[in-house]
Amino acid sequence: MFTGLVKDQGIITRITREGDTVITIAPKLKAFTYGIGDSISCNGICLTVAKMTPADFTVSLSAETMRVTTAGEWKENDLINLEPSLAMGDALGGHLVSGHVDAVTRVLHSQPYGDSKQWAFELPPALARFIAPKGSITIDGVSLTVNDVTQDRFSVMIIPHTAEATRFATLKAGDLVNLEIDMLARYVARQLEARA
Repeated sequence: MFTGLVKDQGIITRITREGDTVITIAPKLKAFTYGIGDSISCNGICLTVAKMTPADFTVSLSAETMRVTTAGEWKENDLINLEPSLAMGDALGGHLVSGHVDAVTRVLHSQPYGDSKQWAFELPPALARFIAPKGSITIDGVSLTVNDVTQDRFSVMIIPHTAEATRFATLKAGDLVNLEIDMLARYVARQLEARA
């Protein structure tokens, strides 16, 4: 379980594709500690640390993870968002995030609003009923508030701090991102379906 508050960014230093895909990531700031077997959110994907050194850590990704997330697009030298798993008693500053990606979607555009930027994304039809204005959403592991929703797109506002501390600093139109809907919205929808 995560909060969607990115603690560090990591540079992908090596990708090996033999059986499962094995990826080595070097954290930039070393802003948190981690150990073998720990869960870590990598661009919103919950992965397990399989190996580690003082400079980096290694994770393994199954064919299914590669298929349903943006991990299949990752390249060496890419920068990704990192967050360690939530420990009992930690402050919940974002919202509850599982690290289980619901869809991959595309950046449509961004435009400035004062010092901030509004980012628009394609709205996957299967997830439309879970995404509402002022609701929570996770994009590449970042906990965000939905700004606006139309039939085929939704938007979020990114303040300068979030842009500097996450992949939003280098994101551009056409890029793919991992999307996780708010788990509370998922369970409310399930309960409503069961009553119908």
